[in-house]
Amino acid sequence: MSAMAATVPRRRAGAALAGAYALLVTAAALLPLWPLLSHLPWRLLGGALTGSPYVRISLESGALALALVVALGLPTAYYLARLAPPRLGRGLLLALFVPLLMPPLVLGLLLAYLFGPYAALGAALGRVGLPVANALPGLVIAQIYEALPYFILTAWSAFAAVPADLDGVWGTWGMPPGARFRRVTLPLALPGLLVAVAMAWARITGAFGAVMVLAYHPTGLPVGIWVTLEEAGLPAALPLAFWLLVIGLPVPLGLEAWRRRLPPGP
Repeated sequence: MSAMAATVPRRRAGAALAGAYALLVTAAALLPLWPLLSHLPWRLLGGALTGSPYVRISLESGALALALVVALGLPTAYYLARLAPPRLGRGLLLALFVPLLMPPLVLGLLLAYLFGPYAALGAALGRVGLPVANALPGLVIAQIYEALPYFILTAWSAFAAVPADLDGVWGTWGMPPGARFRRVTLPLALPGLLVAVAMAWARITGAFGAVMVLAYHPTGLPVGIWVTLEEAGLPAALPLAFWLLVIGLPVPLGLEAWRRRLPPGP
């Protein structure tokens, strides 16, 4: 009994130490926000929003890219988690780490070799009226390539956490596969899928390296921040950085609030 009583204070002390450590790391991660907020020329915020198309372009391309990431990534993640043969599934998952290991700038160079105006694919698309390089399709494609692996890997984890035998149980009761996905698997995986969407949106809004190479124009916020920094200096770029946070944070925060209202997953 005395040993058990002595264990409780040690656990509390360990938890307090771990909490202090987590708080310190979080504070260090948020430290760059301090110069943004303390040096931000607030009087320039309105002009940064209305005086350039950067925010509008980021919102338009980002919304389209996110919709395509979800449309492409959700079936892929479900297949890898529930339907693919084990060896094939593991191989495809490992393949998804290849674009993650590439610096975004290198990814942009490779995309330029695929979709540039002198590449076979890029020239073919240009001939049918769909130019990619330095056009909105190029911006969306670069954003998709930067975000899609993050979405698929996170969504795969969400689907893999749902017990596979639930499908078999409901299947024996006559529920067709499509209905089992909609009524059983998808609701149980939804909390993890919301995290996947939040991560994809964060990558899309902050995409810079691949976008810089493939689609310098039309200019979204990340490239616009770089251009403003080069032309007008740091104080002029800070309002654009603020607007990048403004359009980037609401989606993850809203999805997290939605996730907290969901019933506990498997």
